[in-house]
Amino acid sequence: MIADLTGKTALVTGTSSGFGLLICLELARLGYQVAAGMRRPKDSERLLSLAMEAGVKDRIHVMKLDICEPKQVADAALEIEKRWGRLDLLVNNAGEAIGGFVEEVPLEAWRRQMEVNFFGTVSVTQAVLPLMRSTGKGRIIMMSSISGVVGFPGYGPYASSKFAIEGLGECLSLELQPFGIDVVLVEPGAYGTAIWNKGFSDMSGQEGSPYQAMLEDVLHFSKSTAENSGDPAEVAKLVGEIAGMKFPRFRYRLPKGTRLTAAAKLLLPDRIFRRIVLKTLSRKR
Repeated sequence: MIADLTGKTALVTGTSSGFGLLICLELARLGYQVAAGMRRPKDSERLLSLAMEAGVKDRIHVMKLDICEPKQVADAALEIEKRWGRLDLLVNNAGEAIGGFVEEVPLEAWRRQMEVNFFGTVSVTQAVLPLMRSTGKGRIIMMSSISGVVGFPGYGPYASSKFAIEGLGECLSLELQPFGIDVVLVEPGAYGTAIWNKGFSDMSGQEGSPYQAMLEDVLHFSKSTAENSGDPAEVAKLVGEIAGMKFPRFRYRLPKGTRLTAAAKLLLPDRIFRRIVLKTLSRKR
């Protein structure tokens, strides 16, 4: 059953491109007033242009929000409270992908990955929860990943951050249930969005790296998967559906291949599953 979303408010982080941009448009189409948080509001041109075409520009409100900047996070929460006095939906979408092999990724890059994908998400959630509790019922949608369920070679920093999001979501869902706030994890596969181009296209091994052959397999696999995984708008549509459900599930996975991969990890012995992953990577070349 889908609820009437007209007059409700949402905050979406990381909205200048990719899933965040599409989610904003979908929620606005459904009737939400959408606070579209982005690090550089000057990058909002495409979002606002598409919103104009869709006839929902008056429901999109761009705000400066770098989730790693505590003052910006606090200011965004205060602006939402002053403008609407309520927050019904938080979509924790902002993030980046850092690829590389565990041995070779600099420690600073590991810290950056966790700072953006995990600590930034915690910061935004903490800032808006008082308003969400005062609103009454609400929903938090955490944009996780299949990489938060299955760790692939070359994805160490990104997967670690998404595994952390999974644990955060599980704890948060129990803590907020008494307040009528649902927490939902969405675990997409590698759709062809900007996060993959930014994070993995420049991935390279060190000179003379023992991982060079596997790196080539990983890059080929990632590119092929992103190109053939479907339309990212499917993810935005799912988020819109979850927003309006009376009783959503805790986890959603898409596309079909993502669900099959997660099921295989659960059902197969670990040694066999790992063997299949490595064979799949080499078979893509």
